[in-house]
Amino acid sequence: MVRPTDCSESISSTNPDAEWWKKTTVYHIYPRSFYDTNGDGIGDIQGIIEKLDYLQDLGFETIWISPFTQSPQKDFGYDISDYHSISPQYGNMALFEKLVQELHRRNMKLVFDLVLNHTSDEHAWFKESASSRNNPKADWYIWKDGKGKKGTKPPNNWRAMAGNKAWTYYPERKQFNYTAFLPFQPDLNYRNPEVKQAMFDVARFWLNKGVDGFRLDIISAIYEDPDLRSNPPSLRLIPSDKSLTIFFQNLKNNFLQEKSFEFATELRNVVDEFDNPKRILIGESHGEEELIKKFCYNNGRNGLNAIFLFKAISTPFKAKSYREMLMTFEKHFPDPLIPTLVFANHDRTRVITRLGGSIEKAKLLALFQFTCRGIPFTYFGDEIGIPRVRIPLKQGKDAIAIQHGWLPQFLIDRSIEILNRDECRTPMLWNEKSNAGFCTDSAKPWLPVAENFKDINVEKQLAEPCSLLNFYKKVIRLRNATPALNSGSLEIAHELCSKAILAYSRIFHGTKYMVLLNMSRSRVKNPVHNAEILLSTHHQNEVHQLQPFEGRVVIPGRQ
Repeated sequence: MVRPTDCSESISSTNPDAEWWKKTTVYHIYPRSFYDTNGDGIGDIQGIIEKLDYLQDLGFETIWISPFTQSPQKDFGYDISDYHSISPQYGNMALFEKLVQELHRRNMKLVFDLVLNHTSDEHAWFKESASSRNNPKADWYIWKDGKGKKGTKPPNNWRAMAGNKAWTYYPERKQFNYTAFLPFQPDLNYRNPEVKQAMFDVARFWLNKGVDGFRLDIISAIYEDPDLRSNPPSLRLIPSDKSLTIFFQNLKNNFLQEKSFEFATELRNVVDEFDNPKRILIGESHGEEELIKKFCYNNGRNGLNAIFLFKAISTPFKAKSYREMLMTFEKHFPDPLIPTLVFANHDRTRVITRLGGSIEKAKLLALFQFTCRGIPFTYFGDEIGIPRVRIPLKQGKDAIAIQHGWLPQFLIDRSIEILNRDECRTPMLWNEKSNAGFCTDSAKPWLPVAENFKDINVEKQLAEPCSLLNFYKKVIRLRNATPALNSGSLEIAHELCSKAILAYSRIFHGTKYMVLLNMSRSRVKNPVHNAEILLSTHHQNEVHQLQPFEGRVVIPGRQ
């Protein structure tokens, strides 16, 4: 079997930062909800700058920020109308440059959210493209004649990832336009070399500004079937983390095309033009690990440095399930590839809500996330346990909530996952003051703050030694300071695993650390009691037993 080449092969082995992304810890900021400094109820770039010391103190080394480039904000930044400008509500280019400087001054990295697949329908490119069939940008987007005598029926049966029909009719061209996500986000046509060059130049623009890499939104949709063939039926109503299906349709022909994997290698070549320091690419895609792995390594060529593995979000919180997940990740992403460890983001239910509100489980999950081999991603607020905030669909500002406002609310409330993404995007809870310290007393937050913010906030948890926040700080610092945990190989201790226990080792240059996770609500026998405990999720430990939902990092054979 041909194995991937070392992703840093062109970098000197004497450079300790050549593979910094493999060791780093990533904090995901949704800028509208992080910290508001100008009193308009919307988070801003200055707010991120003012909270960098907080993130550095926790031990995070990289921040990923959702888009704040120019946008009509119909999808809150993921609908871009100008790739080279900052939306005024977030700040300006000078503030962005200051953010980069402040991060680098702290030896931290910035991953910039780059939306390559589509633009806003208010982008100048699209306005020109939609105006006629013979303008200079007529072929910059996906256009197709309709079916039927008058050409008013969609070209095929495709649905978009958000559940809506994928085609919108434009009378000016008497053609349909394709969108992989929402109707106001037209897909760029990457079969047009001018488009590809323009978007590569967008990447270069931000790399020249000093960003350390990109998180690539919906990279699975870059290319479509060249013949625009209709999609086959599926038995599934809603998508899963394994497959792209929606409303009983398998999105086979408008997602995960071979050309998209090839595109990843082309983009990698662009990013590799900037190697001091090394820059990275992390992609967003659903799908089976064996398939989406091709974004990272395909036909003997390196592509993205990593791809999100959403399987972690939907994996049941059980020792056997997590063990199987680790085995899958290790099988498909062996060194020099690396898995990602993603348990939440701006589209999914909050971690603490999925765990039934259990702080013990949240600590155990954090221990797992920061001691596995992989890149851990923390969504803002999960370090203090911000819950899902219930917001009725009819009150939603999220475009998907607005699109599905006709659905009965009682069905939405019974769902574990969210349809109104506002519910996981509510403001950060900084303190007990009005509006949880997210904005001034006189300002109105763009989304409601969690009602229990006086019990759950950063200031309160910093003062409590055994809080979830302080556990995050401990485990991240341990990871950062321990080569075995941030760079070592991983071996599952199958002989110690059981229905209740997941056990694995991290090994680096002969030094071995073991992680024991009791993922049950019962006390269990400690399978490795002859060991030094470096970190535990619980304040008090028993030598011969693990308490319910207790996790430990130990050095076996040493007391």
